[in-house]
Parts: sequence; structure tokens; C-alpha cells
Amino acid sequence: MTRKPEEWLNIASPPQKARGTFKLFLGYAPGVGKTYSMLSEAIRRHTRGEDVVIGVVETHRRKAVEELAGKLEHVPQRKLEYKGTIFDEMDVDAIIARHPAVAVVDELAHTNVPGSTHRKRYEDVQELLAAKIDVLSTVNIQHIESIAPMVRNITGVTVRETVPDWVPMTASETVMVDLTPEALQARMQRGDVYTSERVEQALGNFFRRGNLIALRELALRQVVEQVDRSLETYMADKEIQKNWAVRERIAVCVSATPDAQYLIARAARMARRLDAELMVIHVDSNRERAYDGHKSLDANLQFATNLGAQIVRVKSWSIADAVAQVVREKHITQVIFGRSADKGWKKYLYLSAAHRFLRESPEVDVHIVTQERY
Repeated sequence: MTRKPEEWLNIASPPQKARGTFKLFLGYAPGVGKTYSMLSEAIRRHTRGEDVVIGVVETHRRKAVEELAGKLEHVPQRKLEYKGTIFDEMDVDAIIARHPAVAVVDELAHTNVPGSTHRKRYEDVQELLAAKIDVLSTVNIQHIESIAPMVRNITGVTVRETVPDWVPMTASETVMVDLTPEALQARMQRGDVYTSERVEQALGNFFRRGNLIALRELALRQVVEQVDRSLETYMADKEIQKNWAVRERIAVCVSATPDAQYLIARAARMARRLDAELMVIHVDSNRERAYDGHKSLDANLQFATNLGAQIVRVKSWSIADAVAQVVREKHITQVIFGRSADKGWKKYLYLSAAHRFLRESPEVDVHIVTQERY
């Protein structure tokens, strides 16, 4: 095959990356092994010849973690005085000056001592990534900002150090470091996580089995959401139009009529049974003014929101075309349409729109639900 000169140039000198790669190790509680897994990854990379340094690792005096950390080069930390006490903080400037291929940065949600380059450690990480340094880091599910209130309701513990939701979303790869609640409690009892005097108190509070089960589910859901986003991005980049039904997504099409709430409730029950995402689609086609539209529509959409649905609103003269486009973009796997007991020309218009949707949409299961008007 004949190549153009610029193609050979790209092969000989691949384009320089604009930013470092961010890999995040996610856990549902302290002690599941995030730092150990991160250091194991760093050592594997070092063994393969990559230039790896430790920016900061919190060993918490855990012997296994200390042994792994001792196998890698450490960039000396800065000593900062605050209120008469000396603190060690990661030296971002020194890491950038050293410019390794990979930097290990533990505990992403950490708040730096006043006088540091940035207020939060995740901001330090962003600067390293901007300097084209790959970063390995760790975070627990309770430290993600939108999840912290749920953790407080579950455990009664207020999480004071958090990262904004966009930070874990920027990770090019997220690894959930998993351990069953029973195994984590056994690790606690052996003294592998906390010192012996703290174990009983921890097991009776934050580390109760019910808490751990709930936290683990939150972490699993976080990873699923990120995998879904990665798949959607891949499909968009590759212009893949066909639905890959790796997860059920149910959409219900609603109007401003009162009987739409029946459809929404029916779709919500179906979504719960299938553990599927639920979307409610409303197409503004300027045909609903006869229903005193806005109040009824707002009530319908509020009802959908209360049931946990994602609302999708679009404007289009053709309802069939608009719904088909949403199905394509959101990778919907099942669509629910309502059909009232209309006769004559209204029934003809309904059937015409249904046939047009089937003709224009990608592969999707279609449910036609008949209901009487209120």
C-alpha cells in the first residue's frame, strides 16, 4: 500500500499527547486495597521501563503498602508550617521539574495545608496532567461530592473532604478495587486496616455490614455510569448507529394529556423490573394547545421526575422523526407509546405516525399501550 509522506511522518514520529493520562482506583471504603492496587500498577509500569515516581502515598502504617512504596522513587515533599505545626505536602513544582512519565498521587480528595500551590490535591493532579505527566490516584466513593450526602444518610458520618463530580469523570480509566463486606470486616479484625484500639469502634459504626453493602452498591453504580459514558463516546466517535443492547434503556413518549401519567407509571414499573434507565420524551410539535398545555405537561414531567426518570424535551414538527432521533442518540432499547381509544381520522394519524417511527428508528422494541382517557 502506498502511503503519503505525512502518513510516514506520523508513523515515525507519533503526535505528542496534549495531556497526561489519568487512571483512578475507586473503593467503597478504607481498607479495600486501593493504594496497594495503585502501587502494584506503578511497579508493573516501572518494571516495563517507564519512569515512575511517587508524589505522595498515605501508608497509614500498613506494612504491605509500605513495602510496595519502598520499591519506587519518591519526590521529596514540601514542609509547610501551619499554626505552629509542620506538615508534609506533595511538591507539585518538584514533580513537574523532575517530569517523570508517571506520578503516583494517593487520596485525591485531600485538602492541602494553607500555603500549598493549590487548595485541593485534585487540583495538583490537574496541573500534573496538564504538564503531560500520567497520574495514578485513588478515591473512595464517599468523597465524590454528589454522593457524600447519601453516605451521610446511610452511615451517619459527615464527609468533609470531597471532589467535584467532574473530577472522576475525567479519568480515562477507572478501576474499582473490590472486596466483599465480610472480607473487609475480617481484614479489620486482623488489624490490617486500623490499629487494634480502633477496630471495635469502627466495626460498630462506619464499617457495619449494612453500611458496607450500601457503599459497595454506590461504588458499583458509579463505575457502571462511567462505563456507559465511555461506550456512548466510543459509539459516537465511530458513528455506530446500531443499538448495542448491553443495558436496557426504556423511553416513554408523553404529551400534555392527563392520561400520560398512566404511561409514565407503567414505564417506571417496567424499568424497575429490568433494572433499566428510564427516559420520558416530550416532543413539542405545536399541536397541544387545545389541552391548555403547559400546566398538564408540567404536571406530567414532574410526575416523571418524581419516579426517577430522565426528561428529554425536543421541538419538531414530526413526532415520529424526533423520537427516532432520540432513540438513536440515547441508545434506547425499548419504547412505549400510548394509544387512546380514538376513531376515524385521529386513529389514522396515529397509525401513520407509528409506521413512520418504525421506518425511521434503529432496531428497538416497541410497546403500544392502550388506555382510556380520564
